[in-house]
Amino acid sequence: MSTVFSHLKKYRIAAVAAILLMLIELVTELLQPYLMIKIIDDGIQQNQLNVVFMWGGALLVCSILAFVIGIFSSFYAAHVSQSFGFDLRKTLFEKVQTFSYASFNRFPESSMITRLTNDVMQLQNTIFMGLRIMLRAPLYVVGSIIMAFVVNPVLAIWFAAAIPFLAIFLVWVLKRGSNLFRGVQQQLDLLNGVMQQSLIGMRLIRVFVRIKHESSRFGNASGELMNRTIMAMRLTELTMPIILLVMNASVIAVLWFGRLELDANDATVGEIVAILNYMTRATGALSLMSMLVVNFSKAKASAQRVEEIVLTEIDLKDTNKDENSKLEFGEVEFSNVTFRYSEGEIPVLENISFRAAPSETIAIMGATGSGKSSLLQLIPRLYDVEDGIVTIDGADNRLIKLERLRQRIGYVPQDIMLFSGTVADNIRWGKDDATLEEIMKAARQAQIHDTIMKLPMQYDSMIGQKGVNLSGGQKQRLTIARALIRQPTILLLDDCTSALDVHTERALLDSLKEIQCTTFLVTQKVSSTINADAILLLDDGRLLAYGTHGELMRTSELYYKIYISQFGGVGVSNA
Repeated sequence: MSTVFSHLKKYRIAAVAAILLMLIELVTELLQPYLMIKIIDDGIQQNQLNVVFMWGGALLVCSILAFVIGIFSSFYAAHVSQSFGFDLRKTLFEKVQTFSYASFNRFPESSMITRLTNDVMQLQNTIFMGLRIMLRAPLYVVGSIIMAFVVNPVLAIWFAAAIPFLAIFLVWVLKRGSNLFRGVQQQLDLLNGVMQQSLIGMRLIRVFVRIKHESSRFGNASGELMNRTIMAMRLTELTMPIILLVMNASVIAVLWFGRLELDANDATVGEIVAILNYMTRATGALSLMSMLVVNFSKAKASAQRVEEIVLTEIDLKDTNKDENSKLEFGEVEFSNVTFRYSEGEIPVLENISFRAAPSETIAIMGATGSGKSSLLQLIPRLYDVEDGIVTIDGADNRLIKLERLRQRIGYVPQDIMLFSGTVADNIRWGKDDATLEEIMKAARQAQIHDTIMKLPMQYDSMIGQKGVNLSGGQKQRLTIARALIRQPTILLLDDCTSALDVHTERALLDSLKEIQCTTFLVTQKVSSTINADAILLLDDGRLLAYGTHGELMRTSELYYKIYISQFGGVGVSNA
């Protein structure tokens, strides 16, 4: 957890100020019961009104001073905790952005969201309480015991006797509670995952009449969260009654033996009242400590979960020695490339070799799971190869700065992702400083301009979350426009023309031919491959065939069968 809390170092001056002010506040509060002895024994008992006013005034000054100092201490504590939360969220978000897909897949999205929000908030709240109460509460108890011994050592023994037992009990609750609250946070992850899936798949749930099933699944997850929370709270809720039971027993003992001491003239009324006052304040401090135990149990679990992200090793590291390649041409070459997602798994790609010349269009075909998308993702280094080498313009892509490499690549993933905002904003997402003319040019190249012009506010029309108010083909073309506006050297299209009709797809591919970039097109349609400069035919991660449409029609039995299945042997072109 030291890594997480290292974010506090830059705020150590404010933290020290909060603690020092808290200590001054503590001292002034501990003086108050002692002043009450003077008021009672020297003033009220002796009928000396001037003494009551004098020490009463001192008591009032102490109270006001403690109040003012407490406000400043709270201000500094709030500054430290909120700043810590801001920095930690930023660090976590930036760390997640550096993850490779392999690292990112270790954490479910719902868990990632919970860690960056709920867990960080738990930590910053605990830091605030720590600066205000963590030292204050135990010091208040210790200070009260010391002052009680100063007032009357005999009676103070009955006060001090309860503290060791309560300290051991609170430590046990802290250890036991941290494990229980970790389970609560893990179940919260699962519940968020169920909610996320249900909300994303709402249309499918309704079409398949699965509302009852999903409601039951949510109810089970929510019920398990409730049960785990109840288990954790049962433990922590025991602390307050036990603290009160032990402390009330001590109060009774002090009252009993205080009467005996009073009869023997070994104690005064003021001393008994002061010790009872210290015990009452200590009981309040112990109650705060029980609340701290609950929060520290939660914070310990949250810190461990956050640290899992912070300490996740970045397996996709940027190079310290950038190649001098300017990435102007877009020549891509795979040389004996083998890749698997994790150690021990069957290779997704095995011994793949081919070369794409600048401005060529390379179509990639193969059955589901043959490694088409994986091959595409190796080019911008979303993953690194296990064996072999991927070169771009003759430079190993592992020796090119990631930012510079990816700035020259336009990528359209298989899973379409649009953002809430205008049409123009979504296209401009590929290039922040793009002008309206550049946006419109990219839209024309992607064959979406005419459709946009028919929208109520054209390029200023709002797009709903994930493009819910657009058709599948419109979303695909919009994301292609977002990639094209970058004017990329290499364009990666991962099966992103599947929702387009033949005419629109043909117009799009013809438009891409006019752009000076090397294009990789993952597709299942032979109509998309006929005019490609080369076709990669993958099967179980192996390169089964490589050549033009005409060459594969003559040399690849599998490709010929695919063609026949889609065209029925009619109009065999370039064969």
